[in-house]
Amino acid sequence: MISPATWLKRRILSISPRETTFSRRGFRKGDAAIQERLERIGETFVRGYNTALTDDDPARLALHLDAVELEFRGFAFEGAAMALTLLDCLTPWNNQRLRAFLSGPASEHLYMVHVGVGWALARLRRKVDRFLKHADPLLGWLAVDGYGFHEGYFHCRRAFEDKGVPERLTHYARRVFDQGLGRSLWFVECANVERVPVTIVSFPSARHADLWSGIGLACAYAGGVSRAEIEALRRAAGPYRPQLAQGAAFAAKTRNRASNPAPHTELACEVLCGMSAADAASITDIALDRLPVDGEEPSYEIWRQRIQSYFAKEAASV
Repeated sequence: MISPATWLKRRILSISPRETTFSRRGFRKGDAAIQERLERIGETFVRGYNTALTDDDPARLALHLDAVELEFRGFAFEGAAMALTLLDCLTPWNNQRLRAFLSGPASEHLYMVHVGVGWALARLRRKVDRFLKHADPLLGWLAVDGYGFHEGYFHCRRAFEDKGVPERLTHYARRVFDQGLGRSLWFVECANVERVPVTIVSFPSARHADLWSGIGLACAYAGGVSRAEIEALRRAAGPYRPQLAQGAAFAAKTRNRASNPAPHTELACEVLCGMSAADAASITDIALDRLPVDGEEPSYEIWRQRIQSYFAKEAASV
């Protein structure tokens, strides 16, 4: 039997798996196999989220999440992180759930957990500037990426038709928001490599680079398309190929740290980065060497620029 407190949490905060269906979200339908895959990713996220609402003990929660198929496991940890963050924010007298989870069984899923935090910030309409003051100066930005994904995923018409950015996001946070928004576009357009570029072009040109970066990450991490389709995506990116490759490299590093490799990540890195997923992941590590502290430009952006510059030089030398 569940406790009254747990019952109440589930009653108020739980998310129905139906919320991740394309019909419910209003996403464009496409290839049946791709749609089924992307819906499964959403269902896995919700599974992790609802599981954490039921049992927030780090060890027991991890046992449930580790039962998820390896390729999809990161999404379950991401969902759990959203739930734990919500609970921490709503019960400030007991707000160490996420910290305990991240310092324990979720440490290998460090990147996905930070992204999951952003879902909670978006759901609560919290100001990210306040969060960033106390977050890891580098990885804290992943929560803003998660914020952008949440808005594209749950409010796709507002995000992609009105093209609005929440007023509570300022300065560089607006750019990272677009990186997450780009990831969500992979779902909104059912990974259709012909429609994705058309949607990006409909945005102001200043936002294109970050949107393409998000597409690269989603293509390599979520996957779902063939080599020919990834090659077409790379051609469509044109001058934004370095951003596309950087996003794919981030995906490779995320899977590398969590020890959950996937064939589609390997394929995406071969096409977009011109190397294996392991080598792409190592590029992100090399780019961290002597990374300066935040100045006029956040260290996170300098990290991204270093990776993009590497792939730009590699492309020029071919």
